[in-house]
Amino acid sequence: MDMTALFLSRIQFASTITFHIIFPTFTIGLAAWLTVLEALHLSTGRAAYRALFDFWLKIFGMAFGLGVVSGIVMAFQFGMNWSVLSRMSGPIQGPLLSYETFTAFMLEATFFGVLIFGRSRVAPWFYLFSTGMVALGTTFSAFWIMVNNSWMQVPVGYALENGIYVPTDWTAINLSPVVWVRFPHMLLAAYLTGAFCVAATGAWYLLRGRFITEANIMLRMGLCLAAVLMPIQLFVGHLAGDYVHDHQPEKFAAIEGRWHDEQPASEVVVAIPDEASASNKYAISIPVLGSVIGSMSLDSKEVGLTSFPRENWPPVLIPFFTFRIMVGCGLIMLTLAFIGSYLSLTRRIGRNRLFLWATFLSFPLPFIATWTGWFTAEVGRQPWAIYGLLRTADAMTPFLTARTAAISLVIFALVYTFIFSFGIFYIYRLMRTGLVPPMVTPAFAAVPNRPLSLAGEGERVLAEAGE
Repeated sequence: MDMTALFLSRIQFASTITFHIIFPTFTIGLAAWLTVLEALHLSTGRAAYRALFDFWLKIFGMAFGLGVVSGIVMAFQFGMNWSVLSRMSGPIQGPLLSYETFTAFMLEATFFGVLIFGRSRVAPWFYLFSTGMVALGTTFSAFWIMVNNSWMQVPVGYALENGIYVPTDWTAINLSPVVWVRFPHMLLAAYLTGAFCVAATGAWYLLRGRFITEANIMLRMGLCLAAVLMPIQLFVGHLAGDYVHDHQPEKFAAIEGRWHDEQPASEVVVAIPDEASASNKYAISIPVLGSVIGSMSLDSKEVGLTSFPRENWPPVLIPFFTFRIMVGCGLIMLTLAFIGSYLSLTRRIGRNRLFLWATFLSFPLPFIATWTGWFTAEVGRQPWAIYGLLRTADAMTPFLTARTAAISLVIFALVYTFIFSFGIFYIYRLMRTGLVPPMVTPAFAAVPNRPLSLAGEGERVLAEAGE
């Protein structure tokens, strides 16, 4: 086996998923936000909600397209770099990805067209229904991906036949208790990402003195939603930690920086883990708290990494630090959300420029939390591709060479950088332009495959302006 090819393949998968996860995380929350805006516009008739909907729909469309493009590449990699994984787990992972296509992609592809071209063609209630279906489609997509990944984390409902893992209980696979912890955790992360991006945009406009009414709506709704969801997310995150504690003890020990069995166990707050000596340097620990977090007990015995074979140890440094970064981002967001909600209730939020700057600068936090959460889960699962069943080194395409892996890595990096640089720049330009109403409302006869069909409506508007 070419170890360099293995390393490059892992770097390629990590880099592509790091790019990709930005956009689904953003669009899942944004689709739900669009549904709320459309419902508010229908129920209240306020023009501000319609203006916000039209503004965020353009950003959603751009981010959604980037997410689709980057997601397609993920499937290619399974065949190119990880053919053994594809062959051995295909009977399980293949159908799960197909379910995503037949549920999530079908809803998104069908009803997203209605959002773009159908406002003047369908009844208002059906337009709202279409918005909700797009949001439901993004949620289905997250669900099936989390089912797939959760099976790789904690395999259930399978049997080994002729060297291939085949499903024996789809109910156990789809409704695994692990799925119903990890899926809500991911969904809440997406909603919080949308909430903070919306709030940060509102803060930015208030700092610049633009779109005051709409900016206040974005700021208050985003922060109030975050204030409700963040405590729930912290609780669900604890439940996710419980599944790691029970099913992946090596990962849990690495996250905790625990090298030796302890009873009761302390909680390492900060340290520099050293695998060579199986110890922590400059550690700051809190006695007993490790047992409380791990087992909700004051005297439980918590297992250290040295209790497991060394070849089953995950890399300790990455999950140890990424977990703490994730939690730190969550606590900062919780603080901002609570302060913002208080200032909103006392009607002082728009005048506090220091808080507006803090909110504006907070927009990277949910993305960083999502990244570090995934790094903790995926790096902490090593050395397993399918936990306890298939090692990552054995999952790689056997004949893959370092040269081939390096070429594909460079090509992917260049293409991603080119496409996403322009995509992100365009989203920035949309935000910089702001809530500009459309100059021309598409005529009923305008259709997507005939762009010039808009010309007739434009002539009518110009004629009316001449009168």
